This record gives sequence, structure tokens and C-alpha cells, in this order.
Amino acid sequence: MSFPVSRQAAALSLAFAAAASAHADPIPDTVIVTANRTPQRAEDVIPDTVVISSDDIARAGAGSVADVLRRQRGIEISRNGGAGTNTTVFLRGANSNQVVVLVDGVRIGSATTGAASWNAIPLSAIDHIEIVYGPLSSLYGADAIGGVVQIFTKKSEGAPMFSASAGGGTYGTNQYDASVHGSTGGAHGVTYALSGAHEESDGFSSTRPGSSSYNADDDGYARNSVNGRVALRLAEGHEIGAQFMQSRLAAQYDSGKSAFDTHNIQELDSYSVFLNDRFLPNWRSSVQVARSEDKLGSFTSTAPSGATQLNTRQDEFTWQNTFDIAGDTLQVLAGHRKEKVLSSAIEDINRTRITNSVAASYDLRRGSHLLDVSARNDHSEYGGKTTGAVGYGYEFTQDLRTTASYGTSFRAPTFNELYYPGYGLTSNKPERGRNAEVGVQYRVAGVDLQANYYRNRLTGMIVSVTPCPGRPNGSCAYNVDHALLEGLTLAADTRIGNLDLRASADLQDPRDETTGKQLARRARRHASVAADYAAGAVEAGVELQASGHRFDDAANANRLGGYGLLNLYTTWHMTRDWSLLVRVDNAADKHYDLARNYRTSGRSWFAGIQYGSH
Repeated sequence: MSFPVSRQAAALSLAFAAAASAHADPIPDTVIVTANRTPQRAEDVIPDTVVISSDDIARAGAGSVADVLRRQRGIEISRNGGAGTNTTVFLRGANSNQVVVLVDGVRIGSATTGAASWNAIPLSAIDHIEIVYGPLSSLYGADAIGGVVQIFTKKSEGAPMFSASAGGGTYGTNQYDASVHGSTGGAHGVTYALSGAHEESDGFSSTRPGSSSYNADDDGYARNSVNGRVALRLAEGHEIGAQFMQSRLAAQYDSGKSAFDTHNIQELDSYSVFLNDRFLPNWRSSVQVARSEDKLGSFTSTAPSGATQLNTRQDEFTWQNTFDIAGDTLQVLAGHRKEKVLSSAIEDINRTRITNSVAASYDLRRGSHLLDVSARNDHSEYGGKTTGAVGYGYEFTQDLRTTASYGTSFRAPTFNELYYPGYGLTSNKPERGRNAEVGVQYRVAGVDLQANYYRNRLTGMIVSVTPCPGRPNGSCAYNVDHALLEGLTLAADTRIGNLDLRASADLQDPRDETTGKQLARRARRHASVAADYAAGAVEAGVELQASGHRFDDAANANRLGGYGLLNLYTTWHMTRDWSLLVRVDNAADKHYDLARNYRTSGRSWFAGIQYGSH
């Protein structure tokens, strides 16, 4: 594996060196849920994990969820224009359909593409995000090859509180949101939270001149969302509740010089009812019944054929039991998931798929030793798939820890890859992954340093092949390729008085081993540096994102140049309840590409005023 050194990588090395000589205050304990499906202290979590806090999200202004994610290590994005257009998120080089996305424990995504609709997720609804890197199929089933991203919406306890914000910026962007949350208290107390938001932007032309789809008009979007949660305490240790999120995105895009306003209407909904019980001091039970829907309406002309609708519905039942055994944790899980597709234009993909699952995991801590073991069986139309994982951690001292893990994973074929006319093959089987990983965490002179090396080998990759085996003409989806997702992730953070410093670098080699080519739209190196400074009522920060070159296609014929982006932001806490945010993204007005022939935002600003706690 070869990782060439660039000026960006050298800059990151200097940032790490500067951080290593600083003094940091103790970092407060963080509780992580996603890594093991149950709350754990961060220091007990073996997989590489990142938590994006509510403060990080508040500082994003009017940015999208994808824009917040791309500032984290191990994540790249691709987008066909502005924030409302189709967006792809790559996790450690894995495809978007090789990543599981959850909203409050509910899986979302399209069964036809296998990917989540990132552009439809409302940023204003989010409290925090957990990103867990590496294979988690033994905990979450199909598609958890690159990792799991879980989005937690806003919820609260305590006295009733109201909050709201409003702002505007470049490209005619306007954003408004409001929320109320609290608790009634008492033996049968009710906790509740309700939020709503509206965001709109005139946008810019999503394509560049020279594209066959080019149209000089602006391509804007409007997104309306509402989310809420209510829970009733039945008795000590027993709770019942429900939560939901609804988002509707209307987004324009370019489709040639037609005078018709081509656009999509995307609806993303998730609902769940849950029952949490502690039957015994060492036995906790959680039952969740959930539904998520991904609805895409495409409108390309005034003709009847110019309006199409493609809907995915996922129904899930999950029963998870957690047992505390002399300080260890045993989990036993049973799950049922039903995927259903309804297309107005392509009847062949109007299908249903049912997956039944059982899983178990065991976690222990013995002095300086940590051990996680998990296994899962998923049974569906593709047969039975058994996955497993084992992770080990050892603490040499309070400041030095090493980890090692091995896990298997798989991705189920999408409905397009199975049933799309002239493209899908019903004989396609799940992709398979095998990941080995080692990591080290070291705290020295008040600086937290982390390094993780991973090697994720994928077999039976489903790709488009021409000619299609068994067909005289055309292409099709076919299990033929092998891929290797290999890389080294470095991270450092520290605090010097009122100054917070963070830096990360990814040196990776995501490649198709069958062809020897670099996987499309993924760079071999990318990095970020951020600094936040607080002085009294004012906070200010700067972010630098850098990426090496990528290729837009699997053949590596169309090169996308590397880039560096500078973002600036400041928040003025005018009173205890009122604050003012100003953010400038791409402050240097860098011209760059995330996808060939598609534009990206130039220098843009956003200013907003907030009341209450967000």
C-alpha cells in the first residue's frame, strides 16, 4: 500500500506536532449507544467512533447533514449540485449503500438504490450524531460494511422550554425553526419534544456548461420538517413511548434546456413505538415497532409520462434483551424487517422482501482487558447469512490503549440489482466483507492522539458489466468484482486554555482489485483541521478541509482535481437566551468539483439569531 505525501498531509503533520506540545483540560465522559446497541462509556468502546455534538450542529448554520459529516474523519461526499440535490456519503471508502443509516434506531433508505436520502434529512431536527466505523453486520445486519451512522433527534427532560431560530444568507437562503420540550415529572411523568422547521434557497445552476443536462437557471429547494417524541413512565423501570420524523423536500435540478421546471419531491418519514422495561435488576427489555418511508416523485414534463413515483416502505420489529452478568453484558436480539417497493413506472421492481434475524453479543471488562464478541444470522430471499465480530482492547496505562478487531459483513442486493428490466439479475447474491483492524489511543501532554489501520476486503461486488453474461446485448448488475478498502486514519485534539484544536487525516487506498482502478469519487487522502476559541460571550472558529484528486468514473478516465476549503464562523451569546451566529463557507471562493459537470457552492454566508437552548 502506498500513500504519497502531499503539502496537505505535511500541514496536518505540523498540526499534530503543535497539538502534541499543548496542555488540555480533562475531557468529560461521553456515552455512546450505536457501537454496541446499548449505552457505553466512550472509554469502553472498541470500534473507532465519532460523536457530532449539538454544538457542532448549531455551528453549521444552514448547512446540510452531509456537510456536517464531511468534516469528520473517514467521510467523503459526492453531490450533484447544491444542498437539495442527490447526495452520496462514503464511509472509509465504502459505497453509500454499504452504510446503515438510523434515525432514533429506525433504519431509513431506499430499497431500490440501497442508500439513504441524505438531502432530505433536516439538520434542524438533529440533537447529535454517532458514527461507528467498520463492519457492524453482526449487530445491524445487511449493508453495515463501512459502518453505521445514527442520527438522534431532539428530546429533553426537565422544565418546559421553548427555542427558536431564524436566519438567511447567500443564494436567497432562509431558515426558520422552533421547538418545545420538557417533562411533567411525577411517578407517571411524561417527557415530550416537538420541533418544526422550514428551509428554502434559490440555489444555483446544478450543472456546468458543457453538460448534456445544462440549463442556466437556478436550481433551488424548499424543505419542511416536523419531528417529535413522547414517553410515559408507567412505573419504576417501565416506559412506553412513540417518536416520529417527517420531512418533505422539493428540489429543482437540470435536465437540458427544456422550459419545464424539472424537479423532485422527496418525502422521508420514520415512526416508531417503543416499550422499555427493567423486569429484574439485571434484565432490561426493549421492544420497538417501526416504519420508515422513502418517497420520490420525479417531474420532468407536462406529459402523463413526465410524472413518476417511486416509494420504499420498511416495517421493522425488534426485541432486544440486555442482561448484566457480574459486570459483563449479554445481549440477545430478534428482528423482523419487511421491505416493499411500489413504482408507478416500473412494475418489475414492485416487490416485497422479508428478513428475519437473531443476534447475540457479549461484552466484558476485566481490569485492563476489554472484549466484545457478537454473531448474527439474517435469513431472507438470498438465503441465510451469518456474520460475526470480535474486538479486543488493552489499556497499558490510563493514557495508552490499543485495540484489535476482526469482523465479517454483507450487503444485500438492491431491488434494482435484482429486478430492474434489462439490468437486474435475480441470481445476484449478497456482497461479502472481511475487515481486520488495529488501533491505538494515546494521551500525552494533554493531547489525545488516535490512529486506526483497517483492511476491509470485499468479494462478490455487484457492478455493471458489459456484455452481460447470458445476454447478447447491454449491461447488467453482476457479482464479479473484488475490492479492497484499506487505510490509515489519524486524529488529534487538545485544549489550550480557551482554544480547542482538532485535526484528522485519512490516508487510504479504496480500489477495485479486479480492474486495479481507484473507486470512483474517492480520494486517496483527505484531511481537516479546526480551531475554536472562546472569549467571554463570543466564540469563533475556523475549519480547513482538504482532499486529494479523485476520479469520476470506474475506468479512472475523468479526473477530479483536489481542493482545499476554508470555513469561518462566530457566535455571540448576547444574553443567556439570545445568540447570534455568522458563518462563511468556502471563504476563499474555491472552485472545485464533487462530481463531473456539476457545480458546487462558491463563497457563501449565513447569519441567524437563536432564542433558547438548541
